[in-house]
Amino acid sequence: MGNLSQDHGLGRLMATMTSISPCTSYLSVSDTDTAAFMALRPRLFGLAYRMLGTRADADDVLQEAWLRWHRTDRAALQSGEAWLVTVVTRLAIDRLRAVKAEREAYVGFWLPEPLVAVDDQGPEVLVELADDLSMALLRVLEQLSPEERAAFLLRQVFDHDYADIAVTLGKSEAACRQLVHRAGLRVKQPHDGPPPRFSVPRARHRALLARFMQAAQKGDRASLQALLADDVELMGDGGGRVASVAHVLRGAFRVTNLYWAVARRLGEQIRYRQVLVNGEPGLLRYVGGQLESAQSFVMDGERIVAVYVVRNPDKLAGIALQA
Repeated sequence: MGNLSQDHGLGRLMATMTSISPCTSYLSVSDTDTAAFMALRPRLFGLAYRMLGTRADADDVLQEAWLRWHRTDRAALQSGEAWLVTVVTRLAIDRLRAVKAEREAYVGFWLPEPLVAVDDQGPEVLVELADDLSMALLRVLEQLSPEERAAFLLRQVFDHDYADIAVTLGKSEAACRQLVHRAGLRVKQPHDGPPPRFSVPRARHRALLARFMQAAQKGDRASLQALLADDVELMGDGGGRVASVAHVLRGAFRVTNLYWAVARRLGEQIRYRQVLVNGEPGLLRYVGGQLESAQSFVMDGERIVAVYVVRNPDKLAGIALQA
């Protein structure tokens, strides 16, 4: 169950493999070449998802990369992995440029599509290095240009050297260093929201979240406010499909009142479930047995400093099937 997002992407990929054309079927690709691509798929998906923020876009990029892998002379490649990373990166840059206008016209805040797992063996394993997958970090990456985002991810997340990044992006090493430097400054000091990274042990994160979940379930205003930083921020994504906060909700009092009001209005219809959201402890909230939101939290070790609430039904559909 935890690997549904991987299975879904694999199914789409295999469907593409078997329907390329009557004359160039999947059978013309050797088992070795297919195995090589599938072995790299988790890493490639991780790169594409971090670039694009949605599972569907990442899967589409991987399908196109597969088609190109199928058509190229693989024996002539010095490194199949380097070739595929370059292809996926460039396809993701092109796709990110294409969706920029869509996201600028998006109703309300645009947040990444959550990857949810019910245990430590779920989809976050698919994308590697879960501490660099948080909703907060992906939100900050939206502030970068496509090439800054690619350079930053290749260097800081996937540990590529600058010579490789230069080849991938078709730029000089000096230009790539500058891209990574600029991106790093923006990640450390984002335009909106708190810094996306705090060093908080997983057990501590879970314990704080469990207390918050209990307080939210009961509508315990005092306990909720005690768990929130004074300058906590909440951001919601309804995508124009469902109601969500229209502006960043700031301050412990206002965020507390939101959870208290929900508990008071819906009472026993609400159920919370602690899961992993993009590799970190988070919550699913159900109303009347139906998944209503996926919630991600940034904590400083003592209190919650930011909350990201995804309510857009399009971004919850895969989670609802899985969980």
